[in-house]
Amino acid sequence: MEENNFTPANENIPADGTHSESAQNPGQVAGNFAAPEMMYGGAANPGIARIREMVQKIRTELHKVVVGQDEMIDLMLVGLFTNGHILLEGVPGIAKTVSAKLLAKSISTGFSRMQFTPDLMPTDIVGTSIFNLKTSEFNFVKGPVFSNIVLIDEINRSPAKTQAALFEVMEERQVTVDGTTYKMGFPFMVLATQNPIEQEGTYKLPEAQLDRFLFRVKLKYPSLSEEIQILTRFREDFSSNVINTVNPVISPDEIKYCQSEVEKIFIKDELIKYIAAIVDSTRNNPELFLGASPRASLSIMKSAKALAAINGRGFVTPDDIQYVAVPVMNHRMILSPEVELEGTEIEDVIKSVIKKIEVPR
Repeated sequence: MEENNFTPANENIPADGTHSESAQNPGQVAGNFAAPEMMYGGAANPGIARIREMVQKIRTELHKVVVGQDEMIDLMLVGLFTNGHILLEGVPGIAKTVSAKLLAKSISTGFSRMQFTPDLMPTDIVGTSIFNLKTSEFNFVKGPVFSNIVLIDEINRSPAKTQAALFEVMEERQVTVDGTTYKMGFPFMVLATQNPIEQEGTYKLPEAQLDRFLFRVKLKYPSLSEEIQILTRFREDFSSNVINTVNPVISPDEIKYCQSEVEKIFIKDELIKYIAAIVDSTRNNPELFLGASPRASLSIMKSAKALAAINGRGFVTPDDIQYVAVPVMNHRMILSPEVELEGTEIEDVIKSVIKKIEVPR
């Protein structure tokens, strides 16, 4: 299958969010899509400038420990600014759990971590009602899901009944126990990890569970130069004490502000139709048994807006859409049995679909 590599939307964009005439960035891909910058805001827009400032602070804190993995960090920030959950998938030892913990540490808010195991029960997650002998009443004791940034390590190691305990809280940000509904605080974000290689003792996430995640981010091994940086950084820090230097740099109020500014990002009608065409084409594709749903369309639009904002633009470009389309749809579609037997990756099919859709000009 023909390879179609997309350039990351944050590549060649200076730290101040401005655009170089010679740089090949999303603002220049489709002719007149760069023009709205003066009207809808770029680095000069106070809201966009503030988002860029916060993004830079978080990146700085995370890069004290994490080497490389820029795509993962950017997509986690997109999830944070769109109220979305993230599934991090990769082999052990490539900073999935550490990155999630560091993101939580850079925010002045609550954090909880759950290690999913085969014997974990739903009540171990959401909590349970305990009978109080003094009052002769049942008191609800909240579980670890009642936090702001919730890290679920190895989410596919618990059985279906435990995974199902997350359905309501991830979608509606509330938990219902014994007829009483408990609302989650703001922000609420689930960061889950899983190992795609080892299948023994794991329980595959059902499609309804996967659909709760905004992105599935597939992490890769670091490059040779990044591996050298990792060894150099920790050659005199075996206990990873550098993690203690990561400080909170953003508050929940600032996150709420960023989310409101992201909603204001301009997207042209032509790009709305472009998103719809991409998603619709997955539903009539012989290589796919199951196509993407309208939720995927909404996720692409929201994510593209957030990506534009963190890159210093007040408008969406086709490159933003192409960049987020893969992590948005790679867990929402199912390959046809024949294609899967050939060893085709779902990402290749998504890129092929996008390549066939005419880019708006």
